[in-house]
Amino acid sequence: MRIVKSTFAQTLSDLAQKNILEELIMEKLNIGIILGSTREGRLSPQVGEWVERIANERGDANYQIVDIADYKLPLLGEADATAQATAWNAKLAELDGFVFIVQEYNHSISASLKNALDYAREAWNNKAAGIVSYGSVGGARAAEHLRGILGELSVADVRVHPALSLFTDFENGATFKPADLHLVNLNGMLDQVLAWSGALKTLRV
Repeated sequence: MRIVKSTFAQTLSDLAQKNILEELIMEKLNIGIILGSTREGRLSPQVGEWVERIANERGDANYQIVDIADYKLPLLGEADATAQATAWNAKLAELDGFVFIVQEYNHSISASLKNALDYAREAWNNKAAGIVSYGSVGGARAAEHLRGILGELSVADVRVHPALSLFTDFENGATFKPADLHLVNLNGMLDQVLAWSGALKTLRV
């Protein structure tokens, strides 16, 4: 009798776990498009809006732009930023995955993005991210630097990577006019972000 009860209880537990996993799969994921620059005259909002528009046309997740400039994060450790850090971590906690809009500064990411990354830890963990970069060589060096940082934060960065050129994708270096060829990589990157974000969400139950 005890064996039967134990087996029945285990079956119920397995079914409950299966239902939870199925519900997670059925729910639309929340993906944040993070603007990685705060300087005056930045180009990241144009790129972010392009990514958001294409992503929303897919209708397969809830996409939103997350602008680190809105959180007014001071340099980490230089001032009491409890309120800003709390708001920033709360926003990240709502998200299941990320698309980073990354511009290259001196072969790396911007100081403001690195600072924002450092302001959180657990809110990044076990999530996926894609990268859309731009610069004189497509922002490739900044993207590679970011991948190393994301690894330390337990963020799984996907392989497909739209790399935009300041010379061919921005008119006069100021107005974003992406070549159509980038749509293939953008959609491929979003496919991977969604697949990995869905899989990793099960680890955070």
